[in-house]
Amino acid sequence: MAAEEDMAVKEPLDLIRLSLDERIYVKLRSERELRGKLHAYDQHLNMILGDVEETVTTVEIDDETYEEIVRTSKRTIPFLFVRGDGVILVSPPLRTV
Repeated sequence: MAAEEDMAVKEPLDLIRLSLDERIYVKLRSERELRGKLHAYDQHLNMILGDVEETVTTVEIDDETYEEIVRTSKRTIPFLFVRGDGVILVSPPLRTV
């Protein structure tokens, strides 16, 4: 019965607690996205992620044609501290029952 209570979701941060040691998706301000293994977090959504893939999307306007040019760049980072005030969205891994 105690195991069922540990798996219960009663508050929003419980979803994040259940995602410890699993890969999560984090959307940040300024068009940055992270996918990595959640090692730790706190109530401010400061997080420590491992094996992180960062994707940065930039949109530029061509001076001659005024067309939008969308560029994405990716990089991998072994460990990353994410400050919670930049977090827009946290998505836990998909769970099936």
